[in-house]
Amino acid sequence: MKNIIQIDADFVEKNTDFPNLIADLEKMFSNKELLVPMRHHHDFPNPEVGMESTLLLMPAWNPGKEAGVKIATVSPANGKFDLPAIQAIYIYLDALKGSIKAIIEAKSLTVKRTAAASALASKYLSRENSKSLLMIGTGALSPNLIKAHASVRPIEQVFVWGRNFDKAEAICEALSGEKFEITPIEDLEDKISEVDIISSATLSPTPLVLGKYLRPGQHVDLVGAYRPDMREADDDAIRRSEVFVDTYAGGLKESGDIVIPLKTGILTEQDIKADLFSMATKKHSGRRDDAHITLFKSVGHALEDLAAAAHYYNLFGKKERSPRQSGKIKC
Repeated sequence: MKNIIQIDADFVEKNTDFPNLIADLEKMFSNKELLVPMRHHHDFPNPEVGMESTLLLMPAWNPGKEAGVKIATVSPANGKFDLPAIQAIYIYLDALKGSIKAIIEAKSLTVKRTAAASALASKYLSRENSKSLLMIGTGALSPNLIKAHASVRPIEQVFVWGRNFDKAEAICEALSGEKFEITPIEDLEDKISEVDIISSATLSPTPLVLGKYLRPGQHVDLVGAYRPDMREADDDAIRRSEVFVDTYAGGLKESGDIVIPLKTGILTEQDIKADLFSMATKKHSGRRDDAHITLFKSVGHALEDLAAAAHYYNLFGKKERSPRQSGKIKC
C-alpha cells in the first residue's frame, strides 16, 4: 500500500467548526445511497474492576466513494486508571478500491460527531429562541455538546452539573471565553425546570432527568446510557415528551432510556415520532408545537462516524500538515 495518512486528536480538535460539521452530518443523513449495517456490540467481563467493557464495530459504506469502520471499546471503570471510558480508532477507506485512505484517532472523532448529531437534532426539535442550556455530566463530551448546541441556538446561559463539582468548575473555566455565560451548579433538580435545553451525557444507571420537573417547550437531549440497563430519564419524562431517536435500529435496542419504557408499556414503537433520517430528508419537520416537550435519544451511528471521517479527511487535504498534527505511515 502507499502511504496512509494519520489524523490525530490534535488536528481534529483544532479544526472543528461545528456549523460545518453539522451541515456535513445533515447531508449524510439525507443520502439514500448509504449502506449502514447494524453495529456489532459485544460485552465482555473485566473481573479486575467488576464491570463489563464493550467492544463496538461500526462499518458504513457510500458505494463507489468512501467507506470506513470504527473499532471502539467502552470501559466505564477506566476512571480508576485515570483513562477515558472510550478508546477508539477509525479506518477510512476508498470504497471503490478498498485501500486505506486514513487512520483517524476516533475518541476525538466520536466526541465531535456525537455533539454534532445532538445539535442537528436540536435544530429540528428545540425552540428557535432557546437561550439557556443545562449540561448534565462532566466528561469529554460535555464541553463539545455545549459548543455544538450553542452553534445552532442563541444560547446565553449555560449551567453545568456533575457528581464532581470540581470537574464542573473546570469545564466552566475552560469555556469562560465563549459568547455565553457559564456557571457550575450543585443543585440539579431545581435547574431542570428553568432552562430551555437539557443535555445529559453520563453513564448513570438510574435516571437524572425526572419528568416531574420538566415544563412545556423544553428540549431534552439524552446522549449517555448506552446500554439497555442504563437510563438518564425516568418514565415520567418519556411519558410527557414527544420522543425522537437518532436511528430506529439502534435506538430501539441499545439504550435503557428507550428499551425499558418499551418493555414496560410506557412507550410503544409507534409513539416514537421520527429519527434523524426522517428529519434530514424533510419527511418529518421535528417540533410542531412550542408547547411540546421534545426528547431526543442518541446512541450513535456509523453514518455519523463516516460523515465525520470524510469531513476531517477533506479538511486535512486543504491544510498544510505539520509533524505535530499528523503524519503518514507505510503499510
